[in-house]
Amino acid sequence: NMEKENTQAEVPLGPDGKPLSKKALKKQQKDAEKAAKKAQRQAQQAAEAEAQETEDFSKDCYGNMAMLQSTEKPDRRLVRVEELTPALAGETVWVRARMHTSRAKGKQCFLVLRQQQFNVQALVFVNDKTVSKQMVKFAANITKESIIDVEGVVQKVAQPVESCTQRDVELHVERVFVVSASAPQLPLQLDDAARPEHDEEDASRPRVNQDTRLDNRIIDLRTTTNQAVYRVVAGVCDLFRQTLTAKNFVEIHTPKIISAASEGGANVFTVSYFKNNAYLAQSPQLYKQMAIAADFERVFTVGAVFRAEDSNTHRHLTEFVGLDLEMAFNYHYHEVLDVIGDMFVQIFKGLRDRYKTEINTIQKQFPSEPFRFLEPSLRLEFPEAVAMLREAGVQIGDEDDLSTPDEKLLGKLVKAKYDTDFFILDKFPLAVRPFYTMPDPQNPKYANSYDMYMRGEEILSGAQRIHDPEFLTERAKAHEIDIEKIKSYIDSFRYGCPPHGGGGIGMERVVMLYLGLNNIRKTSMFPRDPKRLTP
Repeated sequence: NMEKENTQAEVPLGPDGKPLSKKALKKQQKDAEKAAKKAQRQAQQAAEAEAQETEDFSKDCYGNMAMLQSTEKPDRRLVRVEELTPALAGETVWVRARMHTSRAKGKQCFLVLRQQQFNVQALVFVNDKTVSKQMVKFAANITKESIIDVEGVVQKVAQPVESCTQRDVELHVERVFVVSASAPQLPLQLDDAARPEHDEEDASRPRVNQDTRLDNRIIDLRTTTNQAVYRVVAGVCDLFRQTLTAKNFVEIHTPKIISAASEGGANVFTVSYFKNNAYLAQSPQLYKQMAIAADFERVFTVGAVFRAEDSNTHRHLTEFVGLDLEMAFNYHYHEVLDVIGDMFVQIFKGLRDRYKTEINTIQKQFPSEPFRFLEPSLRLEFPEAVAMLREAGVQIGDEDDLSTPDEKLLGKLVKAKYDTDFFILDKFPLAVRPFYTMPDPQNPKYANSYDMYMRGEEILSGAQRIHDPEFLTERAKAHEIDIEKIKSYIDSFRYGCPPHGGGGIGMERVVMLYLGLNNIRKTSMFPRDPKRLTP
């Protein structure tokens, strides 16, 4: 018994004051040994590091740059990644790019450097002259998405680098400096964000969902696909401006804060305006027409349009970019249709010819059929469309508006019959158009009004407008609109106004449908919908 008591006394006590079990004792011993080993290892590493420090002959060839405060103006040309081709083989160049990925393997490290839509493979490997082990280690530890300056020699490769846009060369790095380091934890991986939607081999790999993308938009926008998409967006606006300017249109700017809802109806945002309320413009309609009444003859505007519609669909935004135009005509509103039809042909040709690189980049992630169009643009009348839909089994009245599924189907039928993704549908029923639409003189049930479609979705609505104040008042009353509220609109036609017509286009829709994308949030840089106000 005495012996038993003695042994018990030697057992160390745990934090609860009770003796430790055998298992706990063993663990304590093991932990002590581990700690001793770790300390020994660290000391060894420190000694090795010190030894290496002395022999780090490339310590001036790498590192973190001091924060760039415009201190100096080095005489150095930075070469664009897309310029790295076999023509530069053997030349030493400086490149500034994002560290897309890095992979260390023994005494060498492979980097992929990315710059907008382009990327190139770079290689850091230990040699006697310029690159030390420490330099390779430094390069391998640069965080993804950091911005780096690299000096290296352009070399032709024996085998094309399939994973990069610059397939025929790689960069042999001699110096590398971090200009702006990225945090190590990225909210999303760029490779996941750029993965093709329907990749059979990659079915198991992660994708990035729409909300994660939009919540971390600055990183999402860095993908080569998005770099290309927003160049096409810029292209559509640029071609719209160029084409109309060449047709003697004048660009105007219209107010977005207005005193009465531009299109009437409930889908308008109210904002406080000092002691009163004002509204956000649902369209520049009134102002385009005032510019015509003021003798500008042909005007266009590019600007924000607001719709307070609680529509959560793939094609609705609460704020979008409107491409609007209005023009005086001489005798027939088809003069307007000719101009708009040709404008679209010029835009489609311009995209096809000037944005090949971008379209190919986008196709890799979002494959789609090339966009087909005719010159001149195909023009159908509403009754023809109704007949085509009825023939396909759709029940539709002569004066019914087209539903979204009707439009989609009509797009397919037109494509099959005429081989075009773009067409104009003229002569809509008067009942489904706004009060300021001019009725058809031959058949008062129809209107001098039209829509235009891309891949079976409406992208433009337009018409001849009523330019006679008495007739405009009569039509407004027929629509049960309070005449007092639109008095200034009607008054703008009291001092003589040329006959005119025009249309409004949703820019994001045009880009989405031209590229065959499935969601308008892919073509709006910072989209606004009923559920999203940030970033």
